[in-house]
Amino acid sequence: MDKFYKHIETAVIHEGYDPKQYMGSLAAPIFQTSTFVFDHAEQGERRFSGEEEGYIYSRLGNPTVKILEDRIAMLERGEAGLAFGSGMAAVSAVLLALTKANDHIICSQGLYGCTFGLLHLMEEKYNITHNFSEMRTEEQIEAVIRPETVCIYVETPINPTMKMIDLAMVVKVAKKYGIAVVVDNTFSSPYLQQPLVLDCDVVLHSATKYICGHGDVVAGLVVGSKEFINKVTRTTQKDIGGIISPFDAWLLLRGLKTLPVRMARHSENAAKLFDKLKQHPSVAQIFYPGDREHPDYEIMKKQMRQGGGIISFEIKGAKKDAQKLLNALKLIKIAVSLGDAETLIQHPATMTHSSVPSEKREAMGITDQLIRLSVGLENWEDLWEDLNQALDSLQN
Repeated sequence: MDKFYKHIETAVIHEGYDPKQYMGSLAAPIFQTSTFVFDHAEQGERRFSGEEEGYIYSRLGNPTVKILEDRIAMLERGEAGLAFGSGMAAVSAVLLALTKANDHIICSQGLYGCTFGLLHLMEEKYNITHNFSEMRTEEQIEAVIRPETVCIYVETPINPTMKMIDLAMVVKVAKKYGIAVVVDNTFSSPYLQQPLVLDCDVVLHSATKYICGHGDVVAGLVVGSKEFINKVTRTTQKDIGGIISPFDAWLLLRGLKTLPVRMARHSENAAKLFDKLKQHPSVAQIFYPGDREHPDYEIMKKQMRQGGGIISFEIKGAKKDAQKLLNALKLIKIAVSLGDAETLIQHPATMTHSSVPSEKREAMGITDQLIRLSVGLENWEDLWEDLNQALDSLQN
């Protein structure tokens, strides 16, 4: 990038867009077109050969999408960005670009259920194998490195256990062996955490969540070096085709403008609800990075701005009690996803991580008693009133 705004609150509004280039329009226009007209045949030839920059076809690039890509690259402090039609399109494009048949991936101990499914698909079809590591120490990571290891894939905080991974420590090991580090930054957003600043190689998001913030877009984003993004652009995005629509890119641009304000409120609400939940007799354990007693609290302080908007907790009882709690809620909505203005709650073992075999779920720390709460933007006292009455119902 040629320029970096000093503060993220300014960059989310201005980066990548100059109204003077678009007839003075304050809001970025939506280029709702599938293709672009060439001035003459020779121009078309030059653009397809790469001799001349310019738009060809919206699967290969679109002005509205480009503004979004430039903005997320700036926010993550990367050289270039790329937008996709879903978070999993972003994950699959990155992993396919980094690997070939018989390669090996190291993963954090706990992954989104569909990422877990993708890894098994890659192993079944292409013998691209993977191992999980708790990544608590350098030795734990080195113990699973093989000659064919090409990638370390990290979620931090991990979904839904909220365990933290020390990214600086992971990078130190990866650089020693020449392995790429990919970080799923969905739970934090670039407002709370910037993995590329810690020398990670690639950062990705399910932009459906905090980047959008309004529950009305499904999308993914990737940021990395220009060399890597160009590679993904020319291969796994172009040929597999998991692109984002111009309208969805425009919605994400609109959502991004309020990201810092929203993330601060999500985090503040979560911290207040955490204090209440921790004291309730129906709660057996609670997992929140902002908890001073959380085993990874020092890691959170080192690489995140705040504790974030996600709380996971185990209730006393069994699966039926967890479901009873969800069914007793009146304000809070039972739904997967996260990062919306509305507070959402779900049961990972039977919802987002139901595709993970039970023994592997248990190893990840995903029990039948675990509940994930995505804290929204409502008044926290209203949220607590609803949670409290639902938790109290478990006592009856």
